[in-house]
Amino acid sequence: MPFELLSSRLQRCTVSLFYDEIRFTASRSEPMKESMKFFIAGIMQGSLIDPKLHTQNYRSLIGQWLQDAMEGAEVYDPLAGHNDSIDYDDSQGKRTFYNHNHMCGNEIDVLIAYAPEASMGTAIEMWEAYRNRKIVITISPMAHNWVIKFCSHLVLDSLEAFQQALIDNTLQNLLNSHNPSIDPLAT
Repeated sequence: MPFELLSSRLQRCTVSLFYDEIRFTASRSEPMKESMKFFIAGIMQGSLIDPKLHTQNYRSLIGQWLQDAMEGAEVYDPLAGHNDSIDYDDSQGKRTFYNHNHMCGNEIDVLIAYAPEASMGTAIEMWEAYRNRKIVITISPMAHNWVIKFCSHLVLDSLEAFQQALIDNTLQNLLNSHNPSIDPLAT
């Protein structure tokens, strides 16, 4: 089923209510640094020809789950401050695009990428984060896609799997074991 149909159905269902009832009680094996910065990357326009966006409700779910599970987490959603970005002129669009890519490589600790289908912008953000030794966690069923496969520290096939990784400390263990002094491009 095409992603647009799936996301339309997701938007109309009450999945958010289920997730809102769950609170995270994951314990940390080591304390997280004072404040970790997370960037929510993910499909916006995808391959749509018309000037419109795919459903974006995944952003609020991921943001809320991170804040519930990770004390002191700072979550940046690039769409939140740019809701009308689809209507930006070229100059403003270019500045926003370059700024977000700069953030992914220089100003964050972790990039969470939601890619239910291919997204060029998400791929660039993943690359910028990965090559600059940031942690990249990807939520995607496309495990054989090279960008997802080679520019991610962890690939989860669904939002539910991401939520479970927060609950069972998989994500926390990855954060604790990440060594940013290791060049991921050296191997």
